[in-house]
Amino acid sequence: MPELPEVETVRRGLDRTVLNRPISQVEVFHPRTMRRQPGGESEFIEILTGAAFVATARRGKFLWLPTNFGDAMLAHLGMSGQLLVVPPGGDDPKHLRARITFDDDGPELQFVDQRTFGYVMAERDGAQLPSLVAHIAPDPLDNVTDDELFVTALHRRGEIKKLLLDQQVISGIGNIYADEALWRSEIHGRTPGIALSEEKRRELLDNSRQVLMDAIEAGGTSFDALYVGIDGEQGWFERSLDAYGRAGEECRRCGEIIQREKWGGRSSHWCPGCQKLPT
Repeated sequence: MPELPEVETVRRGLDRTVLNRPISQVEVFHPRTMRRQPGGESEFIEILTGAAFVATARRGKFLWLPTNFGDAMLAHLGMSGQLLVVPPGGDDPKHLRARITFDDDGPELQFVDQRTFGYVMAERDGAQLPSLVAHIAPDPLDNVTDDELFVTALHRRGEIKKLLLDQQVISGIGNIYADEALWRSEIHGRTPGIALSEEKRRELLDNSRQVLMDAIEAGGTSFDALYVGIDGEQGWFERSLDAYGRAGEECRRCGEIIQREKWGGRSSHWCPGCQKLPT
C-alpha cells in the first residue's frame, strides 16, 4: 500500500502539473471509485467541472486538491491507486477509473486503480480540511505536529509498532517505514511503549521523520508496478531499506540475520542482534 512518502511524491508531482488549469470535463468509469461520494458520480462531476485546482495538500496517506471555489478533490490510493498526468489522446490504461480533462488541451489527470480499494471524491467547502481527514492525526512531517503529544502518546502498554501504525496517534507511518524507523532506533517492534524512556521515544520520532524524508527523496518505495509517480516512474527507496524485505540477509549494522514474522496480518522485519526484546 502506498504510504506517506509515496503519496507525498504524487502530491509534489501534481503540484507541478495540474494547478490553475480550469477543468473542462470529468469522467467516471467505475462505481467503486465513487463509494465515498455522498451524491455519487453526478455530484463529483458537478463540483469539479469548471473549477481549477489551486493547491495540493496531504495528511498522512490522504491527498486533496483545493479548488478556486473553496471545494476540494480528495484521493486515497488504497492498495493500487495511481494518479497519472499523461498527454491526451493515448490509449486508456486497463484499469482507468476516472479522468479529468483541462480546457488547455494539455496533459489530463487519470485515476487508475487495479484492485479498486482506492477512491476519489469531491467535497464542497473542503479546501482547508476535508471531513474524512479531520480525525486523522498530523504526520511527522506536518508543521502542526506536536512532538510532546506524540512522545507522550507512545508511553502506553501497547506494542510500539502497533502504536506507530495508529493513525490517530500519528499518521502516515505504514508497515514499511515503521520497520525501518524501529531498526534505526534499535527497538524491537513488540517492545511495550511504556518500557521506552522519553529519550528513546524522541529518538524514534526523529528516525521516523528521517526515514520518511529519505524515502521521499528517492521517490518512494516500489516493490511492484502498482505504485508509481504521476509520470509512471517507480520509486527507488527499496534499495536503501535496512530491515523491511531483507529477511535472511545480514544486518548492515551488526551482521546478524534479519528475521521476518507474521504480525497482525502483515509482515514484520527486525534484527535479533541489535533489536532485542526487553526481558
